[in-house]
Amino acid sequence: MRNFADRLVTRIAELNNPTVMGLDPKLEYIPKSIIDKALLMYPDDVEVATAEAIWMFNQALIDATYDIVPAIKPQEAFYEFYGIEALKVLDRTVKYAQEKGMLVIVDCKRNDIGNTAAAYSEGILGSTEIIDGSTVSMIGADCATVNGYLGIDGVKPFTDVCSRDGKGIFVLVRTSNPSAGDLQDLELKDGRKVYEAMASLVNTWGNEVVGEEGFSSVGAVVGATWPEQAVEIRKLMPNNLILVPGYGAQGAGPDAAVASFTKDGRGSIVNASRSLMCAWKKREDLSPDDFARATRDEAIDMRTKLNNALKERKYV
Repeated sequence: MRNFADRLVTRIAELNNPTVMGLDPKLEYIPKSIIDKALLMYPDDVEVATAEAIWMFNQALIDATYDIVPAIKPQEAFYEFYGIEALKVLDRTVKYAQEKGMLVIVDCKRNDIGNTAAAYSEGILGSTEIIDGSTVSMIGADCATVNGYLGIDGVKPFTDVCSRDGKGIFVLVRTSNPSAGDLQDLELKDGRKVYEAMASLVNTWGNEVVGEEGFSSVGAVVGATWPEQAVEIRKLMPNNLILVPGYGAQGAGPDAAVASFTKDGRGSIVNASRSLMCAWKKREDLSPDDFARATRDEAIDMRTKLNNALKERKYV
């Protein structure tokens, strides 16, 4: 199986689009017509109806964007939030997107050690032995987000699966939330910040899974809201993929979002979730039933803005 980094970098180049669509569903994001349809299908089971509404919404957004957006990033918490039936929808969403040629990054930020970390890594990315002795891919995502602040003990089970199965991970390095600096900006005895030490560790952890395109399948999460720091992090991680949250609804614009890209405009992928899923709410010229078209239009606009920002290269 091809290295995850190679597959992602290649797909980004094919579509000329360094973006990933976050699928973090909430009922308030879903047009009423879909809710009503799901209730008609399952009038006696509102939990199943809720999950079905999420599925129809996800499916429509994938259908509207698979030919222009290289990847999706479902946030597992929003499926857990709606219960077992919604977790089944996560499974359907992962497999459907992959059938459409999209890569899937499950955003779960797993963090543990030993057998527990191994169970997480196999369940999300790898395979599980079941009662008849066969091995089955459960979630079967292409990539997952990981919290690396327990050190290599919590990361190696994931890197083992990356090496064995051609999968990928993005490790939290510098996140986009306002209070991130309370820990990540603390200064160590050697003068480095905590996030700089983590960046160096991720660079080391990824040495064994560098692909033909020159990037490691062990990447980093670096928020778009900290562009100057992103530039410095890229210097510490010249060969690691970088996942960039914080664009759009979280406040970062295209210039800041491209700060972590390499000088030749590669190696990073920018996430947008609410700004894509809820694009229909800002379109007075469209009916809510045209929500998928609104998402496609927003994705095209995001692609254009990011590519223009890459040409200008204000931070690199």
